[in-house]
Amino acid sequence: MSKNLTKRGEDYSKWYNELVVKADLAENSGVRGCMVIKPYGYAIWEKMQAELDRMFKETGHENAYFPLFIPKSYFSKEASHVDGFAKECAVVTHYRLKTDEVNGGVIVDEDAKLEEELIVRPTSETIIWDTYRKWIQSYRDLPILVNQWANVVRWEMRTRLFLRTAEFLWQEGHTAHATEAEAIAEAKQMQQVYATFAEDFMAMPVIKGTKTESERFAGALETYTIEALMQDGKALQAGTSHFLGQNFAKAFDVKYASKEGKQEYVWATSWGVSTRLMGALVMTHSDDHGLVLPPKLAPIQVVIVPIYKGDEQLAEISNRVEGIVKSLRAVGITVKYDQRDTYKPGWKFAEYELKGVPLRIGIGPRDLIQGTVELARRDTLTKESVNQSELTERVVKLLDEIQVSLYERAKAFRSERITEVDDFETFKEVLETKGGFISAHWDGTVETEERIKEATKATIRCIPLDSVNEDGTCVFSGKKSSKRVLFARAY
Repeated sequence: MSKNLTKRGEDYSKWYNELVVKADLAENSGVRGCMVIKPYGYAIWEKMQAELDRMFKETGHENAYFPLFIPKSYFSKEASHVDGFAKECAVVTHYRLKTDEVNGGVIVDEDAKLEEELIVRPTSETIIWDTYRKWIQSYRDLPILVNQWANVVRWEMRTRLFLRTAEFLWQEGHTAHATEAEAIAEAKQMQQVYATFAEDFMAMPVIKGTKTESERFAGALETYTIEALMQDGKALQAGTSHFLGQNFAKAFDVKYASKEGKQEYVWATSWGVSTRLMGALVMTHSDDHGLVLPPKLAPIQVVIVPIYKGDEQLAEISNRVEGIVKSLRAVGITVKYDQRDTYKPGWKFAEYELKGVPLRIGIGPRDLIQGTVELARRDTLTKESVNQSELTERVVKLLDEIQVSLYERAKAFRSERITEVDDFETFKEVLETKGGFISAHWDGTVETEERIKEATKATIRCIPLDSVNEDGTCVFSGKKSSKRVLFARAY
């Protein structure tokens, strides 16, 4: 299995595409630009979804659902928002098909044209703020803290499984507040929620920061981001949270009566992460042998493979495994016992290695006699013999070790690839030879940002929240600068 996988060093893009398919995460569909998420891939997404949903609810948010279709006129109400999404919108113009009497099959019924076209949602700010107008009358109705799990469509010509598809799954939070300070605090809080999830569950270190004006979400006054670094040295935006000010409230006339009886516009945020995190998970940890999954998100944390000859040996092993499975599940570990007789143990070992199962237990006739099992780690590919009486305790400890080890390994990789540069020639050289994040001074102008992007394809990924004031000169223009920002080529 992994022998047929392209090596990362040979062609990273091809390695990624092959791995997503071979590991049964997803595949291309009959609809151009759209993907089928297969059961194993969806199981990982479900674990992500469950943890995020828990974190949202712990911070006071509730789930709701809003329409897939948005009247075109809604997009005209917030100018910068429509400019940001106009080129990505899928538009519904008719509501009926009819039989083609000449050529057979079906055609669009030209008499069934919609009075107003509907946009298949690329994001839901407009439909949600039209709804909030009905929900909000008084300060007593605030804050509104709502999230929805949904699919969205953003028309893409060049697609890649999980990273960029015309349709993808995500969550989008939309909140309404009485004050500017509350809304800003909400946007920052959700950035922290995303960062905690990325680091504690995905074992993926991220840098928290704000986007430049040209990189902000369409319609936002401030975009807070978490940026991750993939193994090929490219950055990936892993989650964003937006302070929308009063733009959407004014566009949709959403006001509330304050305690003093004045009519005030509400303040807004929106925030979201998507199945793009699946791509980030693959590219942060996986190797030339296949997937490497952090235990907290692995659909199968431990797989048990029997090594036997004949039904009698299998029955003895299965009898012993029953107790092992029960013991592991009692402490909350997800276990699979693979006793299929259609594949040999070696084939199964390769399959679970490819799928990134954190721990594999092999048990054969000799283990029955000695009271041991062979325990193999996916992250280090090392093996050890463990006494069955100590197995549950050892498995719990190893799963924790693997989770921490993956994070520390990814963090060390990222640290080695954050490079401070002070001139543009070095900037270009580092970008070509080393990649990663480049910490450099920027003069704060959109013009310089665009010229650097045109010359190198590198963008400002974020202005780090922990960046300190430091007098310097812009790496490109030579003009004065007060702090460094992070540049990188990105997905």
